[in-house]
Amino acid sequence: MTNQNTYEISKLDNGVTVASASMPHMSSVSLGIWVAVGGRFEPAEWSGVSHFIEHLLFKGTGKRTARQISEAIEGIGGDLNAFTSEDNTCFYSKARHDHFSKLLDVMMDMFLNSRFDEVEIQKERNVIRDELTMYIDQPQQYVQDLLNETIWPDNSLGRCVTGNFESIDALDRNRIVEFYRNNYVTNATLVSAAGPVDHERLVRAVSRFSRKFNRGQRPRFEPASNNRKGPNVKIVPRDIEQTQLAIGFVTCSCHDKRRYAVRILNAILGENMSSRLFQALRENHGLTYNITSYNTHFEDTGMLAITAGLDPEQLIPVLDIIRGEILRLAQTPPGRGELKRARDYLLGQLAMSLENTTQHMMWNSENLLLYGRPVHALEIAEGLMDVKPRHVRAVAREFLTPERSSLSLVGPVDPNIDPAKHLAF
Repeated sequence: MTNQNTYEISKLDNGVTVASASMPHMSSVSLGIWVAVGGRFEPAEWSGVSHFIEHLLFKGTGKRTARQISEAIEGIGGDLNAFTSEDNTCFYSKARHDHFSKLLDVMMDMFLNSRFDEVEIQKERNVIRDELTMYIDQPQQYVQDLLNETIWPDNSLGRCVTGNFESIDALDRNRIVEFYRNNYVTNATLVSAAGPVDHERLVRAVSRFSRKFNRGQRPRFEPASNNRKGPNVKIVPRDIEQTQLAIGFVTCSCHDKRRYAVRILNAILGENMSSRLFQALRENHGLTYNITSYNTHFEDTGMLAITAGLDPEQLIPVLDIIRGEILRLAQTPPGRGELKRARDYLLGQLAMSLENTTQHMMWNSENLLLYGRPVHALEIAEGLMDVKPRHVRAVAREFLTPERSSLSLVGPVDPNIDPAKHLAF
């Protein structure tokens, strides 16, 4: 597992955090500028504003046009990208380590000096509307957005990070700039690098920009409620060949020790080809080509979700098999051999996820923003090693219940069928 002495963390006088992960054997350096604000920090009428800002920071500064920004990085053989999640917005780049100064200069220029030009805002509004349409046109994506909406109907976690057509149209320059100034602030900002980087040099380099940051405290979000009266169901009929299904269960937060048992539960249930759902639905019964499960943990809540694409005529058999596998996990602990295979799978995936500089930078940054400290791979391994078969059964019993469940369907669905009945255990 990862060297325990990899990470160094400093905080500038203005509140900006600077972090490094030393990987002296690598030829590339990855640099990220993170702000601890995302979709769940937005009021409903401003939904999508964080994602909108993410787009706009690529559209030009007083020093560079949008094209010059991309050419500056790609012209040295580098990559430049960004993403917005529920919790964070990240701008990241990667290039040969001797181009580090160039990466930092371009990214700081974007982050601190973007123009938010009216013409660019309107053009990017149209781009984001096309992006929204693209997601809606992809049933596999759309069904998961619907699941979030169904499982957290009264919270920002239930809203699409991209926003919706009404909120995007309502975001004028004044609102966008106001949100940027109030949230892209020193105590919410992390500058993180991984590769053959010297931490002190990184701190000095970032410090040169310190006076340009907006000062302010880290924003807060409205916590999600874990009280459920499910199962909740949302169906969007659509004239397509397959029905897309997503079932979600509210679980625990990223601070809850039970998350390790939930991770192993998910691996046993549906995460890979060896899982129970894949074997039962695809290998044994041939009812679906695509069946998987995943889990996610936030600061205050979590979710385990099952997704599948299937013939509309097979909806009830698929739901019945899923229910049966959940009941089996809740009634009988997994065998030690099955638990070991699931744990070894997760440990192997963890090790492979930290093989390059970008992945290492992401890992370190996300943990710093979530936990306020570095989290080493060894700590995760120890948490997984502590899970016993009885712990897996316990979290299955507690979390995989009808009361905690939600179901979304996109595609042809027989109006005479009540899918909720098939989630009643």
